[in-house]
Amino acid sequence: MSIPHVELGSFKVGRGNPLTLFAGPCIIESTDHCLFVAEKAAAICRRLGINYVFKCSFDKANRTSVKGFRGPGLESGLKTLSEVRRKIGVPVVTDIHVESQAAPAAEVCDVLQIPAFLCRQTDLILAAARTQRVVNVKKGQFMAPEQMAQAVQKVRSTGNDRVLLTDRGTFFGYGRLVNDFTCIPIMQAFCPVVFDATHSCQIPGGQGHQSGGLRQFVPLLAKAGMAAGADALFLEVHDRPDDAKSDPATVYPLDALEALLTHCIQVRTAAGH
Repeated sequence: MSIPHVELGSFKVGRGNPLTLFAGPCIIESTDHCLFVAEKAAAICRRLGINYVFKCSFDKANRTSVKGFRGPGLESGLKTLSEVRRKIGVPVVTDIHVESQAAPAAEVCDVLQIPAFLCRQTDLILAAARTQRVVNVKKGQFMAPEQMAQAVQKVRSTGNDRVLLTDRGTFFGYGRLVNDFTCIPIMQAFCPVVFDATHSCQIPGGQGHQSGGLRQFVPLLAKAGMAAGADALFLEVHDRPDDAKSDPATVYPLDALEALLTHCIQVRTAAGH
């Protein structure tokens, strides 16, 4: 099976290329914090030969509670992401929720991410694709992997071939996510695939006012994703996970990142990917 590559900055994402890591805090808490996390993660990736993309959100529109922290907003958030890109020298990715955010986000970000709950929103996907930035569409928790071919075609209909799909688990009953690792090879028939290990451990709305989660299973799922052949790994990381302003139950400790990535590379190599 021929899996297309996607060019991202100075490297490629896809079969036969080094692992790519999308990692950073769930949400922008401050510029200094983003720079700190990005610098640490970038250094780890350089040591391990992993391509790195800094991930963070300027706004999280799908909070469990109306009182949930959403971030600094578009203008301030993009200034922070621009600082990370300039000072750390790595590509950046952020998610957008409405069409009007696509163009300004594309002026700063190398990748525009479509949240899982919005993966069927045609106008949003087309707006992101028309910027000619890489578009990362997260598979909806309610979607079968083969159905994501249509999201890929929406991106490519604009003449933009740079599209990724991300698996972040599938709803099982109420309030739990499970991972079907056949999603990875099925979606790789369309484009390179990212595996999101931290959101896959989420229990949506599990704490009533915010999502809960099972952080202890992030390493297990990350390594399983590597064994299944994922082209990239997505992790939300934080230097003080329990104090994170978003998804504290699932963000992974920054000081444990290097050990986890080392094991992921070993698994990926052993599996022949």
